[in-house]
Amino acid sequence: MTQVKVQPPVAKRIPKELKIHGDVRVDDYFWLNQREDQEVLDYLNAENAYCDELTAHTKVFQEQLFEEMKSRIKEDDQSVPYKYNGYWYIVKYETGKGYPIYIRKKETLEAEEELLFDCNEMAEGHDYFRLVGLSVSPDNTLISFGVDTVGRRNYTLKVKNLVTGDIFSDNIENTTGSASWANDNATLFYTKKDSETLRSDKIYKHKLGEEATNDTLVFHEADDTFGVTVYKSKSRKYLVIACYSTLTNEYHILNADTPNESFKLFQERIRGVEYSISHFEDAFYVVTNADGASNFKLMKTPEEATEIENWQEVIGHREDVLIEDIDIFKDFLVVSERSNGLNEIRIIRWDGTNDYYLPFDNETYTAYTGTNVDFDSEILRYGYSSLTTPSSTIDFNMVTKTKTIKKEQEVLGGKFDKENYVSERIWATADDGTKIPMSMVYRKGLNIDGSNPLLQYAYGSYGSTIDPYFSTIRLSLLDRGFIYVISHVRGGEYLGRQWYENGKLLTKTNTFTDFIACSKHLIAEGYTSKEHLYALGGSAGGLLIGAVINLAPQLYNGVIAAVPFVDVVTTMLDDSIPLTTGEYDEWGNPNDEEYYNYMKSYSPYDNVKAQDYPNILVTTGLHDSQVQYWEPAKWVAKLRLLKTDSNKLLLKTNMTAGHGGASGRFEALKEDAEEYAFLLDLENINN
Repeated sequence: MTQVKVQPPVAKRIPKELKIHGDVRVDDYFWLNQREDQEVLDYLNAENAYCDELTAHTKVFQEQLFEEMKSRIKEDDQSVPYKYNGYWYIVKYETGKGYPIYIRKKETLEAEEELLFDCNEMAEGHDYFRLVGLSVSPDNTLISFGVDTVGRRNYTLKVKNLVTGDIFSDNIENTTGSASWANDNATLFYTKKDSETLRSDKIYKHKLGEEATNDTLVFHEADDTFGVTVYKSKSRKYLVIACYSTLTNEYHILNADTPNESFKLFQERIRGVEYSISHFEDAFYVVTNADGASNFKLMKTPEEATEIENWQEVIGHREDVLIEDIDIFKDFLVVSERSNGLNEIRIIRWDGTNDYYLPFDNETYTAYTGTNVDFDSEILRYGYSSLTTPSSTIDFNMVTKTKTIKKEQEVLGGKFDKENYVSERIWATADDGTKIPMSMVYRKGLNIDGSNPLLQYAYGSYGSTIDPYFSTIRLSLLDRGFIYVISHVRGGEYLGRQWYENGKLLTKTNTFTDFIACSKHLIAEGYTSKEHLYALGGSAGGLLIGAVINLAPQLYNGVIAAVPFVDVVTTMLDDSIPLTTGEYDEWGNPNDEEYYNYMKSYSPYDNVKAQDYPNILVTTGLHDSQVQYWEPAKWVAKLRLLKTDSNKLLLKTNMTAGHGGASGRFEALKEDAEEYAFLLDLENINN
């Protein structure tokens, strides 16, 4: 009996004309943007059923991969404790439970355990659960927190009494989930989101025990290209309102002892001037790109005279070193820098008697300062990992220059030995002659003969740098012969601020052509071949994948686009969608014809054409607030209509989650297992 081939769903076509600048785009699948419409839900469910049908033969393998990934994770685990205001704070995980438990201990680690939150209990009855923004009052008796049970990053703010265990009736909807206490232990400042766009646009003041409807609006960010947040300085002296856009910052400050007074403007926004502030003694330290310091410099200004004309240089601008952040201690200034793509941590004594860098010894590592909330300490906590080294939390004594490894990530199962893997950094040459770095890892003994399956990953937007980090999940690919590569394409900040500037706005296509140049180099050098090369990207990295397979589909056997931003023009023209207006400095504003034409030239959805495409897996979440589910849904529908190959095209929609996928530490592994099974199946690897 002949087996009937399963037919993919066919989305109906309802042409909609989209007109601007005298140009007309016809979108056959615009109707898919009605989240509540039953026909839309039916279509998404049909795609899920089709995906399940075509991957049914891998279900047992998916379960095997899931159990394998889970088995490497220490189930009964806890974070390295950190001390804040007289208490040690710890996050615990227990065997068989998917969510964290937050506890604290007074003064010593031998003290009795005090339960703050058990997220396993709080998550009961919810398909999705996330707790964020824990903020303890100065007298240690109250804690504010945010809860999201949908996945749209829209949090309900609540307050718990840590003495009685009671949760106050003050429920504040539509917030970012975080809040900051004034020093009176009774006043909370928090951020509200616009109910439609989800832009963080208002700061409110809440008096404990009063109705949220009576809360005072203390700041409204009227510019829809900006977001706003509120936090407390590490010195605990100031409450700070931060206004931010892609290219510009502005801060307002208020003494935390006087919550009923007005915030004072620190330095008004100047378009293109970015700055961040840290308070210490009688001054503020300012990391800024002012006066053309594209890689940033460090300035200092008196507490009472914070305008830009008072800023004095502490560390000047350098062409080859990017200043990323600072940490301030009573006796030390710690500067996080990046040089030639690599993280560096510089330690400077305030009295000038010492200035040195922490030593790191290879080219595929990640190092970053960790939770350093204690001002009066000579201990710097930092994190370290590499492509072959599990992550460590390290306490470094800045006086004696000795380090203590407080915790090294355990890889369970008894099979992992970092000596079995090799990592290296190699460079490809882009079309314009620019050298593009890649970090790679694979098992020792692999023959570099073009036959290896290789997964190439990149992000490449917002100046966000993907550093080479360790992953226990990734071992499931490496141990089956895959090479894993991170391409540090332009649009990130791996090689400094210019690396970002040359991969955004009207140079965005460098991001895509850099990735293709890396792919060609990996093939030419024998690491893989086009029959065995795979590409992966998520969100803005999904845009990268979409653009790349329009430009060079023949280079890849398969790709995964996770929550991909693929309908760039339509989304950037719709200012009701969360994040749109704040993104103009990244992509451009398509209401301007020059940006419209440039975006349209690379937008994955607008450039799907009749050609062969590789095997494709696309994932999304129905409640995604960052990239709306209809972008990938429309893209898949259009690819189905136009592609000329018989390769797999699968769309998987998580009907109960948002941009981050499933909640709970193990549920998310099931999604990783599905993605890995898709790749391994294309290599005919099924165990």
